[in-house]
Amino acid sequence: MFSNKCLTLQQAVNIASFITNQSPKKMKNLTIGLIFLVIFPLVGQEKISLSLNHYEDYEWASNPRLSADGKQVLYSRSWINLVDDKRETDLWMMNSDGTMNRFFLKGSNGKWSSDGTKIAFTKKGEPAGTQIYVKYFGVEGEPTQITKLKKSPSSIEWSPDGKFIAFTMHVDADAALTPIGVPATPKGAKWTEAPKVIDQMNYTQDRVGFLERGFSQLFIVPADGGSARQISKGDWDVSNGIAWTADSKSILFNSYRRPEAEYAIGHSNLYAVNINTLKINELTTRDGTESTPRVSPDGSKVAFIGSTWTENFYKDRKMYLMNIDGSGIKCISTDLDQTPGAPIWSAKGDGVYFSVREFGQSNVYFANTNGKVKKITSGNHMLNLGDIANEMAVATWSDPHNPSDIMAFKIDSPDKMMQLTEVNSDIFYNVKFGDVEEIKYPSVDGKEIQGWIVKPPQFDPTKKYPLVLRIHGGPHGMYNVGFNYNFQLHAAQDQVVLYTNPRGSTGYGYDFADAIQNAYPGNDYDDLMAGVDEVISKGYIDENRMYVYGGSGGGVLTSWIVGQTDRFAAASVNYPVINWLSFVGTTDGSGWYYNFEKFPWEDPSEHIKRSPLMYVGNVKTPTMLMCGENDLRTPISQTEEYYQALKMNKVPTVMIRFNEEFHGTTRKPSNFLRTHGYLNAWFAKHSVKKELSKTMVGE
Repeated sequence: MFSNKCLTLQQAVNIASFITNQSPKKMKNLTIGLIFLVIFPLVGQEKISLSLNHYEDYEWASNPRLSADGKQVLYSRSWINLVDDKRETDLWMMNSDGTMNRFFLKGSNGKWSSDGTKIAFTKKGEPAGTQIYVKYFGVEGEPTQITKLKKSPSSIEWSPDGKFIAFTMHVDADAALTPIGVPATPKGAKWTEAPKVIDQMNYTQDRVGFLERGFSQLFIVPADGGSARQISKGDWDVSNGIAWTADSKSILFNSYRRPEAEYAIGHSNLYAVNINTLKINELTTRDGTESTPRVSPDGSKVAFIGSTWTENFYKDRKMYLMNIDGSGIKCISTDLDQTPGAPIWSAKGDGVYFSVREFGQSNVYFANTNGKVKKITSGNHMLNLGDIANEMAVATWSDPHNPSDIMAFKIDSPDKMMQLTEVNSDIFYNVKFGDVEEIKYPSVDGKEIQGWIVKPPQFDPTKKYPLVLRIHGGPHGMYNVGFNYNFQLHAAQDQVVLYTNPRGSTGYGYDFADAIQNAYPGNDYDDLMAGVDEVISKGYIDENRMYVYGGSGGGVLTSWIVGQTDRFAAASVNYPVINWLSFVGTTDGSGWYYNFEKFPWEDPSEHIKRSPLMYVGNVKTPTMLMCGENDLRTPISQTEEYYQALKMNKVPTVMIRFNEEFHGTTRKPSNFLRTHGYLNAWFAKHSVKKELSKTMVGE
């Protein structure tokens, strides 16, 4: 009847507080007895290792939002549904001290009204697809479905007066070409589905498929229900990220309402539309991008994230400020050589708070309206600011041994954080994780590279361990100190994991991220190999049992590595780019044409030089390939090209094609499990590095 799993201290305090209607602080001493009663039988209990079996009950918390008085926290809680093979998300509610943590309702994307009396959210509804609902807080009864849309809404935002909810939604456009002279379909006939007629620059999107012809437009709907009204028109998209003005009369949005906008890579402006007159004013005209507008509490200013246009693939984004009419634009994060997250205004309107991902961590910063930037929080964690209300802040939080949970802190006392949730304490209470050690080491050109070593839970420095080198994608991404299920799985299998941020990674300033412009892959390979050498120098790695894998940009570099060296016993190249010439015209966006100095039809030499396929003749390492059948980012044809080339060269290989997967192989929970299972099998099959002559025998 009773679980043999122990309660955490916070859980016990919360339960006692809820039952007795006393504050957690008052209940803490009373709860000590309960803690001892629950924990005492488990004293001395042997710790176990993480396994794939734990994944069935794995959860994570995200998207915390505060009520206007800062006393209630609405957040999303996601979980694994292995029966239906999908990840589900529910909305949960708790007090801002973590008490009365409870299921609230089915749905996602929850947003409080400005007065804290209502919550808008999305879930499936009638007639079909995702719809917008409103739930009155503290009032019994089912939530009200306020839309009956034909297509799914995005970016829902309350008007400050609580009368409307704004959102974006796709609107179909006329067909690009209609056939002439084709007879009508005979009665009872079943003709083949009509062809797709495409004339857009970007006509596919990963995780979506072929894009319907048309544009994303701005809508509003009365908060009490009624007909949605289209606010923007024209042959231009309204991008996600919208904001109301303080008087609830206009909405700010991001778009690029210029001729031939689809060719304007790296350009967007901010606009304001009056919801009554539908008049649109262009607020910015900078040569670059502007997005994520946020209006100050007094309605006089707008903070937003912007970048200055450059031909380079990686764009340097900063925090900007302007008057509500678009005048007086200035950068307020000039001295911060990092990318800011979405701005959240202070209650006084004297500046904005935002998260910054840097050096493998994430913390909160503040920039005042004069451009002075200061760091607010610190810690070896991933702390992503969610909301601020009445001087209370909430954020998602993770560290090397703790998956995503919710933290709260007073914005003027950021060193006094309270962990409000522990959503995985029921499955990880007796799991021993591997220690994570940060390393820094020199690479070519004098660059210092940051990385981390994950050690087995029962690590013994006198033993020799297999090494798994894991490479991140992007390529402009950042490995970090947040909990990583896969890394800990490898460690639990008595493998040492190395993960690093080679040049091209974000979080180390613009120049570091831009260092691979026109040179990818390149010296990032040297950064990775220098990391391997650094770990080997510590004396506990078996150099005959080293493995490497990565996906997307990590797949690019893995295929590059096996074409440059045979030091690894086995590799897995996952959803890679291996031929830049064939990739740039088949991926789901035209931006990758700008990854090299010249277009391939002008000069294909760099595309050829940087393609791992050109070095497949050097490959000796047994190399597995994994890709989703529906991948539109790095299409499966890239994987097929590499597979055929490996087979032609008699390199041991196998191609794993994942059903119902777009870019990646883990969207479906079952495929997450299979991905790690196939890695285990491949590394076990080729566990020890062999000479080429021996490797090829019998393959």
